[in-house]
Amino acid sequence: MSAFRSGLLVLTSPLAALAPRLAPILTSAARLVEQTLYVHLQPGLSLGGPAQPHSSHVQATVEVINLITGLYAGADAYRHLDIRILLTNIRTKNPTPPPALGSVQNLAHPPEVVLTDFQTLDGGQYNPVKQQLERYATSCYSCCPQLASVLLYPEYDPGDTSTDPSVVSSSSALWSASSMPRSPKHLLQGYNHVVVGGTFDHLHNAHKLLLTVACLLAQKRLLVGVADKDLLENKVLRELLQPYEDRVKHLSEFLVDMKPSLVFDIVPLLDPYGPAGTDPSLECLVGIEELALYQILLLKNPDHSESEEDKVSSSSFRQRLLGTLLQPPSKRPDLPSNVYVVGLTGLSGSGKSSVALLLQDLGAKVIDSDQLGHRAYAPDGPAYQTVIEAFGTDILCEDGTINRKILSSRVFGNKKQLKKLTDIVWPVIAKMCQEEINKATAEGKTVCVIDAALLLEAGWNNMVHEVWTVIVPEKEALKRIMERDGVSEAAAQSRLQNQMSNQQRVDQSHVVLSTLWEPHVTRRQVEKAWTLLQERIKSQ
Repeated sequence: MSAFRSGLLVLTSPLAALAPRLAPILTSAARLVEQTLYVHLQPGLSLGGPAQPHSSHVQATVEVINLITGLYAGADAYRHLDIRILLTNIRTKNPTPPPALGSVQNLAHPPEVVLTDFQTLDGGQYNPVKQQLERYATSCYSCCPQLASVLLYPEYDPGDTSTDPSVVSSSSALWSASSMPRSPKHLLQGYNHVVVGGTFDHLHNAHKLLLTVACLLAQKRLLVGVADKDLLENKVLRELLQPYEDRVKHLSEFLVDMKPSLVFDIVPLLDPYGPAGTDPSLECLVGIEELALYQILLLKNPDHSESEEDKVSSSSFRQRLLGTLLQPPSKRPDLPSNVYVVGLTGLSGSGKSSVALLLQDLGAKVIDSDQLGHRAYAPDGPAYQTVIEAFGTDILCEDGTINRKILSSRVFGNKKQLKKLTDIVWPVIAKMCQEEINKATAEGKTVCVIDAALLLEAGWNNMVHEVWTVIVPEKEALKRIMERDGVSEAAAQSRLQNQMSNQQRVDQSHVVLSTLWEPHVTRRQVEKAWTLLQERIKSQ
């Protein structure tokens, strides 16, 4: 069966019957949908009669929350699929009458296929039922004109009542700090003004569950605090965090899909309390004591690696980005076509050299720019005479070699002198790099890696097809420099301050790696990056 870009899944079975069947339903839906799958809960809906089916309100109970939790937990097995559970027809206990359901909702991705678990009498793709399904979907949501429909019931055994391991236990997936009964049929209380906060980086299913419950409880306004600035400082791999503007954009789109009747206020969260500590109109905090508090169970990540958290989290998502292509490289017809050149860079103390060795073990020709620099400064090197003419003979040792420490002290902190030196040395080393690339090509190497801390500062990214950056937090880099070189913290800090930051490097990189964890974790990252690189080279 051909795949569709986005889809709408209408669940019509009673809630109690749905729980053990969520996994096969999601599996069937994932085969048909490529991008976004919207889930519309309408238990008891009949598509078999002559009358036009219409959407009705569903009571928001603990049972509904458990089902939603099970859907998002099970959806984590299909990471290519953006699953969104729509709340338009789900209502909480509230004195205000629920809004009418007559209007058609526009979704961010218009569904191209509508699916349902509705069971036909003949157990097949019964045409009148499919027609009713298409009419029903079109009456609720804006769909594409060529909407196709699929009945999922034949895809799994209706007699199978085995427990779906992706569904949380029958105990409440949501509880209140107030004395809320935990009966599955208990109707949840709604609140006019609800607040929730988080980083919301690379919006994942745990975020979606949190936001869905917040939307469900909110009747008029949902205030969302999005962590920014100082609150991001200690995040794992914070350089791979999406920019604040991108996180807000994706968040806004998701929230409007969930419940368009709400007013959404999205504000930057700059301290741990945020607007929850200052806005007197707030009645419910999803995530003090004067507010009702709803706590959501964490979604577990059963296939997490040893360096990842055991819950579904953005930090784990960012770890999975390591070694992958973050942005496509530009076409470079000016570079040799028979050898692929990678520029490897990173802060001092980042572990760049260990990554270079791993790439060498995998078959790359590694060109060490530091070694080339030593050759350039040697008495018979191409930069030797020019450097002496520029800085004087008092930078020489007794044996005639250039004293690099004296030369460094001359240029350190003096931008004019530093530029004079780099204008001499960088073009020389770039030429030597090119000579090494030519030698590697003659030897039959297909991948060359230029290992250079100053790759971007020197403009050598013009010599490579891709830029790869190795990162660790600055605190870790400081610790490594102090241990490796026996220098003070102030000296190590001064060294880092004179280099490009991790973020500046990542912003210009195609692949990012990190040596923050055990060596075998780094090896797996490098092997993944190497495998994906080989695929890119073959596809050219």
